[in-house]
Amino acid sequence: MEIDPNMKLDSIVESTPGQVQDLLSRLSMARGAVAGRIVGQEGVLDEVLVGILADGHVLLEGSPGLGKTLLVKSLAEVLGLQFSRIQFTPDLMPADITGTVVLSYDETGRPRTAFQPGPIFAELVLADEINRATPKTQSALLEAMQERTATVAGKTHLLPRPCLVLATQNPIEMDGTYDLPEAQIDRFLLKVVVPFPTRAILDEILAAQDDYDTPLQAVMGSSDLLQLQALTRSVVVASHVRQAAVDIVMKSQTGGRAELARFLRHGVSPRGAQSLLKAARALALINGRMHVGFDDLKRVLGPALRHRLILNFEGQAQGISVEELVESTFEEVVAKSRR
Repeated sequence: MEIDPNMKLDSIVESTPGQVQDLLSRLSMARGAVAGRIVGQEGVLDEVLVGILADGHVLLEGSPGLGKTLLVKSLAEVLGLQFSRIQFTPDLMPADITGTVVLSYDETGRPRTAFQPGPIFAELVLADEINRATPKTQSALLEAMQERTATVAGKTHLLPRPCLVLATQNPIEMDGTYDLPEAQIDRFLLKVVVPFPTRAILDEILAAQDDYDTPLQAVMGSSDLLQLQALTRSVVVASHVRQAAVDIVMKSQTGGRAELARFLRHGVSPRGAQSLLKAARALALINGRMHVGFDDLKRVLGPALRHRLILNFEGQAQGISVEELVESTFEEVVAKSRR
């Protein structure tokens, strides 16, 4: 029996409980396979999976050589998704991403124009080192990320579903990079920071003898992922948890009197609030629950909000950590809701 991705969770559970459990089991298998290859980055892996289940795009930031590209390629393999990679460079043009109209000839030798799709026409797109391309080229992704379409020569083309962009970037302060505009960075559901491994993990990486060129076995396909995304959308968020998310967003608005707003140049938008709950739903599903708790909300605060909260001069001067600031605000909100 096929599961309609738009079905509500109750209908899916009542009609096909075995299929739902099978989907969650295979998701766990996929996670285990990738974790076996990407040593010591389980937290990063979980955050990227949260973004994928929430049908959102993910920005991975970290220094070169930490396994960001390998992580994305490995996920495409185990999830059975059509994969393409775009290596962003300063000379990359927008048409190199979206595709272009080319001149060809039919069977009779008559000239005709035809659309040649670019690498954005894939189910999982790796935008590698996205901040090494110019802003004009970076903006070629905006329509694809928001509307899931690409307009070339005045004609709009639908992208395949799922349509996921996983972008990697080096830290902004490194030479030869272009800061992503705020309008584009807000399109990413999550920003995942890839840390340098500990001494023990680094020793384990060096001792490993894995052949990274050998593809991992696919344990699911695009239709399975669409069903998991439908399950994610149906995970229940209680009113008190939703109100906690609202309180955090409202406290981030500049011009307010909250401690959070004091250090911010820009607060969280409604899209950011939606992203927060989407991520919390996905995390709950990964952990086998069909409802969101405060712990889920707390876990996704950093990935969902760190790229949306821009510190002002006072915050930068005092060396304020956005993650710590948001977490302390969350604890204050939760404590108030429990009184």
